[in-house]
Amino acid sequence: MNTGKSAVSGWLLRPSGWHVRAVLGLVLLAGAVRVGLRAPDGGMDNAIVVRAAEAWLHGRSPYADRHFLYLPAAVLAAVPQALLPTGVVRFLVPAGVTAGLVAGWLCALRLYGVPWRSRFAAYGLLGLALGFTPFGHLVRLGNWTVASAAALPFALLLVCRGRWTAAGLVIGAAVAVKPLLVPVALLFVFAGRWRALGAAVAVPAVASLGAALVMPDPAGFFTRTLPFLLRGDDAFVRLYEASPSAVLARVGVPHRRDAARGVCRRGRGVVCLAAVGEGGRGAVQGGGARHDADAVGLPRLAALVRPLPPGRAAAAARGGR
Repeated sequence: MNTGKSAVSGWLLRPSGWHVRAVLGLVLLAGAVRVGLRAPDGGMDNAIVVRAAEAWLHGRSPYADRHFLYLPAAVLAAVPQALLPTGVVRFLVPAGVTAGLVAGWLCALRLYGVPWRSRFAAYGLLGLALGFTPFGHLVRLGNWTVASAAALPFALLLVCRGRWTAAGLVIGAAVAVKPLLVPVALLFVFAGRWRALGAAVAVPAVASLGAALVMPDPAGFFTRTLPFLLRGDDAFVRLYEASPSAVLARVGVPHRRDAARGVCRRGRGVVCLAAVGEGGRGAVQGGGARHDADAVGLPRLAALVRPLPPGRAAAAARGGR
C-alpha cells in the first residue's frame, strides 16, 4: 500500500510535459478572453469599484453608490482602470484575476515543497480552472476577492519561513483592497507577533485614511456603508450583509433559540486557531516551521468567520455579485 502511494506521489512530482503546460496556458487564456468578449466592464464586481473611482475623479463621493462596500483605499486602487480605455479593461481584468489565482496556487505549492513544473502543479491548476466553480466565478465577475486568494497563501508561506512582519504587510495590503482577511489578524495575536499585527493594521488604516482625506465625503464608509450593511434591507447584498439575521443564518443558526449553540461552535473554532497560533509561535522560535498546522488554521479561520451561504454559487451564476 505504501509502495503504491509512493509511486503515485513520485509520478505527480515529476516534471510535466510541455504539452500539458501548453494546454494549461491555453485553458487559462481562453477563460480570460471569453470573459473579455462577454463583459465589457471587466465583470460586475470590478465595475462597481471602477464606477466609484470614476465618481471620485469627477468630484463626487464614491459612497453615493450604496453598493460600493469597499474601504476608501480601494477607490485609489481602481483609478488606473478608470483611466484606461474600456477595450483594454475588458481583457485586462480577467487576465489579472487569472494571474492572481495562479500566483496563489504557486504559493500554496511552495508551502509543501511541490515543484512548480511538476505534474501535480499543472494538473491541479488545470482541474481548478475547468472544474472548480469559484475559480470561474472570480474570473467572470472580476471579483476583487482575488487579492485575498493570492495574499493568503503568500502570507502563509512567509509565516512558515519566519517572516512574520512581511506576512503582516501582505495581509494589510489585501485588507486595504478588500477586507476579507481581517480575521487573519487573530493568528498574529495568538502567536504573539505584535509587529506583524501592527503592520497588518497600519497598512489598510494609513491607506484608507489617506484616500478618505482626498474624497468629498471622507467619512462615507462609516456614515453610509456600515449603516447600510447593518440594516439588512437590500436584496442585492443579502448574501454579504452584516445584519444580525443574515449573520446568524450564514453561520448555521436559523433560529434564535439556537444562538447559544452557534456561538459555542464558533468559539471552539477560535480556540483551535489559538492553539495553532501558539504551536506556530513555539515552532518558529525553535527554528522549525509548522506547515500543516498553519496551512489548516488560516483557511479554517476564513471559513469560520465568513462561511459561504448555500445560494451564493447560484446567485453568481445568474450574474449576482
